Amino acid sequence: MIRAAVKIAYLGEHFSGSQIQPGSRTVEGEVLSDLRTITKMPDEKIDLKLASRTDRGVNSLGNVAVFNSCIDDLDVLLRALNAVSKDIFYRGAACVDDDFNPRFANVRRYRYVLPSRGMDVPAMKSCAELFVGEHDFTRFCKPDGKSAVLTLDSVNVLKMGDVIIIDFSARYYLWNMIRRIVAAISAVGSGNSSVSEVRDALGGKDVTFGLARPDALTLMDVCYDGLEFAAPSAGAFGGRVDEEMFKDQLRDMFFTSL
Repeated sequence: MIRAAVKIAYLGEHFSGSQIQPGSRTVEGEVLSDLRTITKMPDEKIDLKLASRTDRGVNSLGNVAVFNSCIDDLDVLLRALNAVSKDIFYRGAACVDDDFNPRFANVRRYRYVLPSRGMDVPAMKSCAELFVGEHDFTRFCKPDGKSAVLTLDSVNVLKMGDVIIIDFSARYYLWNMIRRIVAAISAVGSGNSSVSEVRDALGGKDVTFGLARPDALTLMDVCYDGLEFAAPSAGAFGGRVDEEMFKDQLRDMFFTSL
């Protein structure tokens, strides 16, 4: 028996968020189902925990699931999970101690993608700089009883082709925090708000900028000091990735033909 930490990737459109909800298809529920299938272990013995909560529609390339497994070969474990899973990709694995808590990560990295048309990128960069460091993010989150004071290590804005990429780095985030910050940065970029208005909101003024769409947000990675994840051997995803990319090509061909 081992305690394993596994990097998981998924498109948020397939799930009603990450946390188990009765009657809804969730990431946690799907991972648990996959583990039941390959290990034949009961839920309480699997003892599944996720590193980060993602809302409905939000994607992940690097969330972390931690669980007990009777399959102690990590490559066999990854290949077995990928063989039974439909919408989750198991990208890497590591053995951890029994008391390892995936919530205590050193850094979490998120990426948000916006269309660049009509956007003032320098203004967006100036706005993004306001959020770096320790602040009270009360006006940029959905309250859930936790302290709204935390530190963002970096918020970087980069134009790449026809899109604008906004990268976030911090140990943790508040509920809806990134999508509310992106809404503010986008409002400044489009000229609908000013940097000073955002500064006032960050200072406590009762101003809101809305909530950016969830499907453009991706949890890129969850990192732990001293923990390295081994990738699965070649072919672990079978033809799943090729099929998804082909379906995207078909959609592109359809919409560019309209």
